[in-house]
Amino acid sequence: MDIANLRKNHLQKSPILATVSGVASTKKELIELFDKKIPSIDIITTKSFQVTPNPGNREPIVCSPSPGNFGNSVGLRNPGMEVVLPEIREIRENGMRALLNISLSASNPDDFITLVKAFDPYGDMLELNFSCPHAAAGFGASIGSDATIASSYVKAINEAYPERKALLIVKLTPNVPDIGGIAKAVIEAGADGIAAINTVGPKLYLEPLSGKPILNNKLGGKGGASGEWVNAEALKCIKEIREAIGDEPIILGMGGVTRPEDVKAMLDAGADSVGIGSAFSRVMPSEWENYLSLMKSGGDVSSLLSNENKLVYTPHTVLSKEMHKGDVMILKVSGSMNCQPGEFVFIWIPGLGEKPFSVAVNNPLTFLIKKRGQFTEGLFDVKEGDTIYTRGLYGSPMVYKPSAKALLIGGGTGAAVLPLIASKLKEDNTEMDIRVGLVEKEDGKDPLEDVLSEYGSYRSVSDDGKPGRVLDTITEKDIEGDISAYIVGPGKMMEKAACILENLGLDDERIYLSMEKNTMCGIGMCGECVCGGHLPCKEGTFFTWHTLKENGAEL
Repeated sequence: MDIANLRKNHLQKSPILATVSGVASTKKELIELFDKKIPSIDIITTKSFQVTPNPGNREPIVCSPSPGNFGNSVGLRNPGMEVVLPEIREIRENGMRALLNISLSASNPDDFITLVKAFDPYGDMLELNFSCPHAAAGFGASIGSDATIASSYVKAINEAYPERKALLIVKLTPNVPDIGGIAKAVIEAGADGIAAINTVGPKLYLEPLSGKPILNNKLGGKGGASGEWVNAEALKCIKEIREAIGDEPIILGMGGVTRPEDVKAMLDAGADSVGIGSAFSRVMPSEWENYLSLMKSGGDVSSLLSNENKLVYTPHTVLSKEMHKGDVMILKVSGSMNCQPGEFVFIWIPGLGEKPFSVAVNNPLTFLIKKRGQFTEGLFDVKEGDTIYTRGLYGSPMVYKPSAKALLIGGGTGAAVLPLIASKLKEDNTEMDIRVGLVEKEDGKDPLEDVLSEYGSYRSVSDDGKPGRVLDTITEKDIEGDISAYIVGPGKMMEKAACILENLGLDDERIYLSMEKNTMCGIGMCGECVCGGHLPCKEGTFFTWHTLKENGAEL
């Protein structure tokens, strides 16, 4: 892809497709995935990077009032310039097929200048985020809502760094009375093009059963709107921008693009490229290239787009809490699920936040929870009779090859997945050897001993000062015959276990690991859970050791 193809493409109407900031192409692995394996994407846009790290907003960061329509409040979460620069440099040194559009965010001209100078050698385009509707004061839309302020930022950048090679693109908010006037002002100040639109809003999203705000931020739960419901506004804004700036400057158009007719409408409105954002969450990652190819060719994408609302909450009553050593709790709540190994849910407490959890037992719904931070501390405080909420299921059921015997190894609260694995293997009449590592030995029974001992031989091993001591029990005899291994727990513990088993002679295709990576959305939008180019929140948490090694996944 060449920059020259972009200029005046709204007149040629060739379908040039892009990812958008903050969705799908948010991490190094995902940028490389789009570049190497998804050729229908012509422009890859990063998330917005800042000079210093920004933790962003606490979860929930996304909601969905109706299928295909989303509210979001990520809050410009990013690891900061010093962490990201080496990653971007490595990506470019390895060579890129697609154009790279690096999104930048700051609250003052000096920081924008620092960012532009740092990223200019690596980006084909540098996209200035003047548009985020749920950012902190001084960032995002607080810049892009005023033509004088926005143009002064662009002018200051160009004066401070006239040797810039990358195109300077300004991303604008639609939440202004005259977006065309602001676009014209920044172009006259020296910008090469406009990206539009960012999310509409902010607006308040209330969960219908509790009546409480869903999103968790300093704006009282308000967040931007994205998805199909903003498409008409996006088209209106792009038409106004094109009329204001003429044919020469570039417009990266986006906003609710979901089907091929939306691509055509964007080009007709004056966009030179068409960005795909929220729609990625409605398509399985394995089908992203097929979906995008059809978006370009005008084919039928309906069979690839999920119409299920995966962000609906279900209330549950707390039935009991059982406390164990090491700040571990077994929480039982009303209701049941058909959760399979490889799937998980989010637990939400209004006003406190949410986090993803594995289901230990489906009926009654049971969780093994370790106190780790603000949310789990609050979860430990719930009382019998209180209401909590879940959303999900996320992930996909574990795909595995049945065997006569199975070795199940769990560490920490990762052991919560073992009952579901054992239940599944029992259907195959698999003989099971189950071993669980504990930080410290219980005076009585271990948290899941009663459940797991029903499925086969059960052994617990306390660390006694040596993390992962349970792995010392693995011997060559354990892998004799027709056997597979299933490992759950901390990443380094699983990696060590897999290496031990492989070195003893077990085929790496018969070693299964549960990659329960951090995820914030659960629907394939935020990219936080990426693992070897895969998204466990969509594809399931279980991978073979062979797959993880082959794709260079970080454990």
